[in-house]
Amino acid sequence: VQLQASGGGLVQAGGSLRLSCAASGRSVSRYGMGWLRQAPGKEREFVAALNWSGSSTYYADSVKGRFTVSRDNAKNTLYLQMNSLKPEDTAIYYCARKSNSGNYYYTSAYDYWGQGTQVTVSS
Repeated sequence: VQLQASGGGLVQAGGSLRLSCAASGRSVSRYGMGWLRQAPGKEREFVAALNWSGSSTYYADSVKGRFTVSRDNAKNTLYLQMNSLKPEDTAIYYCARKSNSGNYYYTSAYDYWGQGTQVTVSS
């Protein structure tokens, strides 16, 4: 499975970005998928995720109410709509496939990762 994240960039605080993650090689339609991020000098952390159908979603407290995760299984693509961005959201954002075990909120539960896309929020 190859995952390609895109859509990052530089935005002012309060602005919005939409990240996309295209999967290739094998379908991910039967797997949970997630977004995780890593800020400079910090550990990688969970941001948002959803199950294979999109009927269940999971969010870190820091992004709840501002970010929305979604997927289009016909296109093998995952999305992250980010609104009301804050400088503390600055990080490299990674999309990843959820393995068949483990908790959605833990980075160790993801077995395939994309290369990441940089999001920078200026104050």
